[in-house]
Amino acid sequence: MSDNDWSDQFRAVFADGVKRYRAGQREVASFFTDEESAFLTSIGCTAEELFDFVEDYSNGGDPTFETVLLVTAVRREYLRSVQNGVTSSNQRTMDEFPPKSAEVEGISWLPRIIEKARAKLRGELPEEMMYGCGGDRPFARRNGFHLADFLRVVWDAGDDQAKIVEFVKKSAAAS
Repeated sequence: MSDNDWSDQFRAVFADGVKRYRAGQREVASFFTDEESAFLTSIGCTAEELFDFVEDYSNGGDPTFETVLLVTAVRREYLRSVQNGVTSSNQRTMDEFPPKSAEVEGISWLPRIIEKARAKLRGELPEEMMYGCGGDRPFARRNGFHLADFLRVVWDAGDDQAKIVEFVKKSAAAS
């Protein structure tokens, strides 16, 4: 697979997933072919993650394929450039993430989405957690930013949470 065609292949896997989901397939373990699963792994995407995106899209049109593609592109680039193509062996657990009600500088949900973004970049989200879930998407819309842009900001900020908070505040003020 060349650097130029991964997004076309990803679009095809997503579209086939939507067809399968709408046809009644709901088991993640058998949802994707072995070839599709290997491809997803190569770009830093899990079968569970793409299934969750397909499910949400099929049930309400949100997130769009374009959002899924952009989020996946950031993860793919992080895997390639920071992790040198080697996925993390660390799988975080649900209880390691801030609760939904946690706040930073009066902004609820922000501590949670920051940690989810960090785990997403590294490929360390627990299977039952989704970056870009039904809580993350409204938070991003309310605060005027795109989920893929937020991943980039978290990547660039590293451990500097203040930079992330400032980005959210500026985005919210501009929206």
